[in-house]
Amino acid sequence: MPKTTANPNATNNVSNNATTNKTHKPRAKPIETHPFAPVLTPNADVLMMGTFPPTSDKWGMTFHYPNFNNDMWRIYGAVFFGDKAHFRAMDEQGEPKKGFDADKIRAFMSERGIASCPTVKRAIREQGNASDKFLTVVETVNLGEVLKQLPNLHAIFTTGGKATEVLLDMLPEDERPKLPKTNATIDYDFAGRHLTLTRLPSTSRAYPLKFEKKVEAYRAFFERVGKV
Repeated sequence: MPKTTANPNATNNVSNNATTNKTHKPRAKPIETHPFAPVLTPNADVLMMGTFPPTSDKWGMTFHYPNFNNDMWRIYGAVFFGDKAHFRAMDEQGEPKKGFDADKIRAFMSERGIASCPTVKRAIREQGNASDKFLTVVETVNLGEVLKQLPNLHAIFTTGGKATEVLLDMLPEDERPKLPKTNATIDYDFAGRHLTLTRLPSTSRAYPLKFEKKVEAYRAFFERVGKV
């Protein structure tokens, strides 16, 4: 009877096959908390509401709309001062830096009675970037508590479609209006307060609208609410 010799690689083959066939579960993406506190100036009668800032490596300051490539504060500068560089940060020699001056912006908002608060408190970046398209909202801001701190508020404006959707979703389904078009204004009744809600264009450069057209839209809104 012939002698049978065991294959020394048999165990390794089984082990290798098991390793090869092993499936790895995708790593869960982290839930992030909005890094900037709301700016709730007590005398504010207008409230700006967006969604979520970019990752910290894109920040040019530690304040709302921190990305130097986002045109929010250039638009404010153009609308209120005729100078898109008005809120540009400067170094000790008076040379412009790649960022905006958060203290100057805060002082301006306090003086003009403009508050700022994100619609989103916690979220998941599905693609690791600032795109609203790939942002999963985990927790929204407590708008009722925000309104308690803004007794004079009468107008909310959003800085894009996603923020507008989040605000509308806070309403009971049978009272929820359709998503307004960009630059449109609707009534927005919340927590016993009668407010207006205006959807303005995103100030991200990814939004396909010329800078000058965005300035026109924001200027028209601020003129209507008596800020310009």
